[in-house]
Amino acid sequence: MIFGEIPAGAAAGSILAHGVRGDGVSFSKGRRLDEADCRQLLGAGVKSVIAVRLEPGDLDEDAAAARLAAAIGPDHLTFTVPATGRVNIHAAVDGLLIADRTAIDRFNRVDPAITIATLPDHATVRPGDMVATIKIIPLAVAEDAVERAAAALRGGGALLVKPFAARRVGLIATVLPSLKPSVMDKTRLLLEHRLSPSGSTLSGETRVAHETPALAEALGPAVRDNELVVVFGASAVSDADDVIPAAIRLAGGRVEQVGMPVDPGNLLVLGHIGETPVIGAPGCARSPKENGFDWVLARILAGETPGRAELTGMGVGGLLAEIPTRPRPREVKGERRGGGEAAAKVAIVVLAAGQARRMGAGGRHKLLAEFDAVPLVRRSVAAAIEAAPSEVVLVTGHRAAEIEAAVAGLSVAISRNPLYQEGMSTSLNAGLEAVGADCDGVLVHLADMPGVTAADLRRLIDAFAGAGGNAIVRAVSAGKRGNPVILPRATFPAVRALSGDVGARQIIETSGLDIIDVEIGPAAHLDVDTPEAIAEAGGVLKG
Repeated sequence: MIFGEIPAGAAAGSILAHGVRGDGVSFSKGRRLDEADCRQLLGAGVKSVIAVRLEPGDLDEDAAAARLAAAIGPDHLTFTVPATGRVNIHAAVDGLLIADRTAIDRFNRVDPAITIATLPDHATVRPGDMVATIKIIPLAVAEDAVERAAAALRGGGALLVKPFAARRVGLIATVLPSLKPSVMDKTRLLLEHRLSPSGSTLSGETRVAHETPALAEALGPAVRDNELVVVFGASAVSDADDVIPAAIRLAGGRVEQVGMPVDPGNLLVLGHIGETPVIGAPGCARSPKENGFDWVLARILAGETPGRAELTGMGVGGLLAEIPTRPRPREVKGERRGGGEAAAKVAIVVLAAGQARRMGAGGRHKLLAEFDAVPLVRRSVAAAIEAAPSEVVLVTGHRAAEIEAAVAGLSVAISRNPLYQEGMSTSLNAGLEAVGADCDGVLVHLADMPGVTAADLRRLIDAFAGAGGNAIVRAVSAGKRGNPVILPRATFPAVRALSGDVGARQIIETSGLDIIDVEIGPAAHLDVDTPEAIAEAGGVLKG
């Protein structure tokens, strides 16, 4: 392949490496030029183009991508039509993706122009999920390189989906007086949900005392009647001789592993009675969030037989998202490194970067309106400081110099958001970047809410601390959601992924975290976006 600048009049047969825009001309990258295109370019005053010419033995990007995709066995996979050098590969069934790292690495090391990216090996996939993408970087590539890369994928094992198979599953739950029946009922429903993609069904549930003999007696018929048995213990496993592993052995089985390097999910037990696998589920499997139980269950439903080697090999990538509601989360506020007590650290981020578009013409800024002779933004920051958080950050953007001048002398860190015109998500991210790395939660306070007091903010912070720093805390009025809110550390990755003029509402509603509502009265809904609203709230516009 020859890459470079080519006279427009002599470019027929070449492929554009850069798009061309001109008087009456709009040709995109990747267009193969013909004589008519060349005449049109010259007519538009375009003297040259950046393009490539294929040499003997070259394949264009789409032909190369198609040949590579054809080297992958169609094991429960579907392939898109090549376009711009890319073929996307999707799962056709519910199952477990198998990506052979050795083969994939060998493929990617043939030539930098030839790439494939996949989901992690043994990822659970649903029909339609993209599991891999082949991408040819330049517009053409040498055919011999394509053949060497294709050879790395041939043989059927480099990339495939093992479909889940329906199994008959038995559930045994052990009982203690401290375990509510409603918890066990919810556990059964969640297990049924986890089994549904495979078509597996629960044959029934048996509840027995949390004692080795009682559990061993229940395991016998459960193993005879099912292809998989799941045991939920009323108390967490703490030893290889604890109730669940001891009961498996007493029932004539063998224990493969007690504990696994996946967190949440450390306290899983895996054994067999005859050929039937028995999983002692960790307590975190009572939550719908991903944990080590899901990883082991998926392998069994996909026809694998995981044992000690497989479980102990799950440590890399095994640090999963925390489940704050489990009895012993990884980090408990008050038990921080170094010993001693430490309350949850909450930073208050005051958002004051918006453009106040609803204020109309005249240049008057709502955050400079005075309430009791104090600019609104200063009033909001002062309330934040008085609430005694770990730190206070003010995010500015539109008319930043004026807003910052209004808080002069206050103990507040300033974070200017250069992207404020792109919406609230950019201000949330600017505030998040400005707070300390050891922050457990961020209280997001909108600067245009004059009714929110320091006492209100303190109540939110106290509620967050009372929940161990692991819940979302939200101000409400008469039970109706409002602002401010506290977002715990677990939500920070989702906040960083926001874009556009959106806030954190979707994160709050879909996080799966506990939400604590704190009643603060009408102040939770009072924001002043118009001159009329400012006047009605008792403010005076200046300027």
